[in-house]
Amino acid sequence: MPAADTVLTGARVHTLDPARPRAGAVAVRAGEIVAVGDDADVRDWRGPGTEVVDLAGATLTPGLTDGHSHPVWGIEMATGLDLSGVGDPDQLRAALRTAPRNDGWVVGWGLDHNAFGGRPVDRALVEDVLAGAPAFIRLYDGHSALVSGAALAAAGVTGPRAFAQRATVVCDSGGRPTGHLIEHAAMDLVSVLVPKPAPAERRARLLGLLDGMAATGLTGAHVMDLGDGDVPELLASLEAQTHLPVRLRLAPWCMPGAGEDDLEELVDLQLRGGRHWGVGGVKFFMDGTVEGGTAWLEDADCHGQGTDAFWPDPAAYTKAVRRLHEAGVRTATHAIGDAAVRHVLDTVESLGASGRLRHRIEHIETVPDQEIARFAALGVIASMQPPHTAYTRADRTDEWSKRLGDERAGRAWRCRDLRDAGAVLALGSDWPIAHYDVRQVLATALAPRGAAAPGRALTGLMALEGCTSHAALAAGEQDVAGRVAPGYRADLTALGLDPVEAPADELAEAPVRLTMTGGRVTYRG
Repeated sequence: MPAADTVLTGARVHTLDPARPRAGAVAVRAGEIVAVGDDADVRDWRGPGTEVVDLAGATLTPGLTDGHSHPVWGIEMATGLDLSGVGDPDQLRAALRTAPRNDGWVVGWGLDHNAFGGRPVDRALVEDVLAGAPAFIRLYDGHSALVSGAALAAAGVTGPRAFAQRATVVCDSGGRPTGHLIEHAAMDLVSVLVPKPAPAERRARLLGLLDGMAATGLTGAHVMDLGDGDVPELLASLEAQTHLPVRLRLAPWCMPGAGEDDLEELVDLQLRGGRHWGVGGVKFFMDGTVEGGTAWLEDADCHGQGTDAFWPDPAAYTKAVRRLHEAGVRTATHAIGDAAVRHVLDTVESLGASGRLRHRIEHIETVPDQEIARFAALGVIASMQPPHTAYTRADRTDEWSKRLGDERAGRAWRCRDLRDAGAVLALGSDWPIAHYDVRQVLATALAPRGAAAPGRALTGLMALEGCTSHAALAAGEQDVAGRVAPGYRADLTALGLDPVEAPADELAEAPVRLTMTGGRVTYRG
């Protein structure tokens, strides 16, 4: 038999393969797992050129996958001043007073809605410390921004605007923009003017980011965007020069107003790909965010907002999903509010039996009992991000909880309820909305924070499955990924702790012994 490229020994292997749940050694050749068992089972795979790695008791699992991330677009989103630590308006003013300028602009990101202390998001809070500089400050949810008067003037925004999607230029009673821009179309009015990283800097930052992800144990990510459309060319050029340390599966957006030509283009994009990247699926938005007042709710939030869908005509969304479904394209829909989740489930139900073509819903922050069982019944994948629970508070004094009220806040992030009901649950970070460290994803799944009920914590095995076997199901790759078994891709993660048994606080800082993507070691601890 031909020799293996790599043999991993001395491990405690969680294979997630029902035929052989545990093992101690794995052999890898040409990017594929060729043998799994004990040391004796892989001995004959050793040859003169085989690298033998003794994992010295580390726990080896299928490669960990982030089920929802924005690594390329996130480079632009996470540009400038990191404001994630700002807790009140005074801290915001202090940070902006000394903020560096980029071609004259003040750029920031990660600002928590809770930092405003219940006050409206308004440029009047910061105009004096900006001293006339144009500023674009992205709030943590990625769906809203605070911009200065100079930025509005540069973009020619002097009053409200009408959009094809649910988006708002917030204005005061006199029709003057407050600087609060809600949803992508409104933010794009100003963001197109913000200085962008040079191509060389962008490439270097992307590779650095992917290396950082691999160092936490990540071998793959479901990328929920296609950036400005040039991402395929960027990834192809990078892969021509180097090995992508994280496998990327991209889903371009389908926005309201998309016509037949747009949908046909999305179908054609599914053919694009390289060794460790590829387009796989299409991303929709059915609503926005709770804090921004744009989550689609069955009943209005405490400010009387949240009763509209992101698609002004929800039936047009259903029609677009049907067109892609008939072309064999999977869809992923951002749906945070209960009405949004219900409409997506209704849409999938209207498609009839889908066989192996499974659609997914992203975020699912609040959902009533009657919708939980429908996920498993319809074969809809639940894709959720446990780290988002950190933006809420256990006493429900945060903006998310206050807007929803106690009843709906009591239905927060029902990961365990979905698993207990038989649903497939993929877990992710939504970087840069939360940190990409997959160990933190696993840890917060074990110990949800804030408004999420402690009784809804996942078991260690459930959390591991959410980043491995269930993530593979969500991508339609269950025949090649998500298990440590012969014939599967050699995407593997080795941790110094057992993620199935370790407590959450230890798991969040577990030593990463080795990360392997496509048979190549991308991180060695």
